[in-house]
Amino acid sequence: MGIFLDGYDLFIISIALPLIIRDLSPTPLLLGAIGSAAVIGAIFGAAIGGILTDRFGRKSIYIVDLFLFIIFSFCCGIAWDISSLIIFRLLLGVGVGADYPICASYISEFMPVALRGRMLIGAFAFQAVGMFAAAIVGLVTLFIYPDPSSWRWMLISGAIPAIIVLIARATVPESPRWYLGQGLFRQAASVICRIIPHKEDKIRDCVERQDKEPINTIQEHSEFSILFSKEYRKRTILATIPWFLMDIAMYGVGIFLPILLAGLLFTNKGGTGLDEIYQSIAGSAFLDIFLLAGFLLNMRYVDKIGRIKLQIYGFIGMTLGMLLILMAWMSGSNIYLIFSGFIFFNLLLNLGPNATTFILPVELFPTRVRGSAHGLASAVAKAGAAVGIFLIPIVQNIAGIGGVLVVIGIVSLAGLLVTVIFRIETKGQSLDDIDPGVFG
Repeated sequence: MGIFLDGYDLFIISIALPLIIRDLSPTPLLLGAIGSAAVIGAIFGAAIGGILTDRFGRKSIYIVDLFLFIIFSFCCGIAWDISSLIIFRLLLGVGVGADYPICASYISEFMPVALRGRMLIGAFAFQAVGMFAAAIVGLVTLFIYPDPSSWRWMLISGAIPAIIVLIARATVPESPRWYLGQGLFRQAASVICRIIPHKEDKIRDCVERQDKEPINTIQEHSEFSILFSKEYRKRTILATIPWFLMDIAMYGVGIFLPILLAGLLFTNKGGTGLDEIYQSIAGSAFLDIFLLAGFLLNMRYVDKIGRIKLQIYGFIGMTLGMLLILMAWMSGSNIYLIFSGFIFFNLLLNLGPNATTFILPVELFPTRVRGSAHGLASAVAKAGAAVGIFLIPIVQNIAGIGGVLVVIGIVSLAGLLVTVIFRIETKGQSLDDIDPGVFG
């Protein structure tokens, strides 16, 4: 459910932005700042959260970050001007970013090899559910309160699911793999016995033997510097750069989807009336369904086809989706082609790179630096998201909708090339097998 919050809080702003434009009249630069504030905060949250979760455990940071969700969701709704809204969204983003490495590390460390890919994607699919829920909440809010200031209630609404998730997370155990990585064998055994009580005697015997053996630690490198060592450099590039490029495309399209739809479908009408805003939000909600469909397809095929092949197919599909929309726009804004292009983009995005880039960092690195590695990858990705969100209003202002579509297509193509060059397949490997030996 933490991933649900990430999707909800990051994308509720896309639903609110057309109303914020009407209510606060931001410049294109400030519009980009409002849209990107949360993902800029997520850069710091992901980097810090990854390091903290490796040091202090998965569960403790898992709880703390939710307070940021709750407090700053409420603060966003009572923001008194554009500057305060940007600051509150920035601080909310710290909690959003921290949740990525924590969730990924925690889930992967509980899952067997055969189920790990599907379970990670099953959890990450809640991002699409959160995005769809954000669109529905936006529609309902605007229907009940048809006023430009209704964006405030949309942003406050993020605190409600965060409170529910906080209560649920208080009951989960610490990761046994994290305990083992710290040499806390008895604590690890206690958690494992809760999960598989019929193996308790065997687990206790194993702990007794481990207590008598020295703990293997890193000597040559600090933990974080391992990610940039010769043994791991290729893995770090694969874990970060495709995710960076994918987030430029995903957030560049996703955050401004209602605005892009208004520009594509209501060009001659201006696309600024509340009725047209409502229709563009409804269109966004419809297209978000295909994000969830992409995740469901990925769950079915990720452990059969493999992470890298799906990532390659996804980047190809994203590029073709933008090309289809561009053709529709150039031929006179054909509504069926426009929606077909966005459907293809969303479906292939989540069948491929939006799912696989979330999996790869936890599978490419061992337990001791898994949180830090995913934190680094998430931080780099959110830097890409910030670039995309800042870039889109500026490109649209200079080159129009066509320029936006070309930029997103080129970025998707670049993600494809980096994936092909640096590919490492992790399908079917245990988390221990993936360690190439730096840890001894």
